[in-house]
Amino acid sequence: QVQLVESGGGSAQAGGSLKLTCAASGSIFRINVMAWYRQAPGKQRELVASMANGGSTNYVDSVKGRFTISRDNAKATVFLQMNSLKSEDTAVYYCYVAGFKVLLTPFTLWGEGTLVTVSS
Repeated sequence: QVQLVESGGGSAQAGGSLKLTCAASGSIFRINVMAWYRQAPGKQRELVASMANGGSTNYVDSVKGRFTISRDNAKATVFLQMNSLKSEDTAVYYCYVAGFKVLLTPFTLWGEGTLVTVSS
C-alpha cells in the first residue's frame, strides 16, 4: 500500500507565507507526478501546481510567481511554498501522487487535505 501524509496548512495574513509538505510512503517503485490541488468553498477542485519526475512544472495562472512546487525524490516528498498569499488562496489543499508500486502496478493517490486560510 501507498500512503500520503500532508502537513503545513493553517492560517496566514494576506501577504504572508505558508509551506505545505506531502510525504509518500509504502511499496513505491517510482513516482511520476506529484501535484497540489485545491478546492475552495462552492468551487470545483483545481490544479494548483504539478511536477513531473523529470522536473518540469506546471502552475495555474493565479499562483504563478507566488507559489513554488518542489520535490525530494529520495524522500518521496513534495512541497508547496506559498508566498504573497491572498484571501482567494483560501481552500483545502490536496496532495496528489501518481506512479508505480512494486511489480509495476500503477497507482494514484490523494492526500486527506489540509486547510489553508488567508485573512485580509
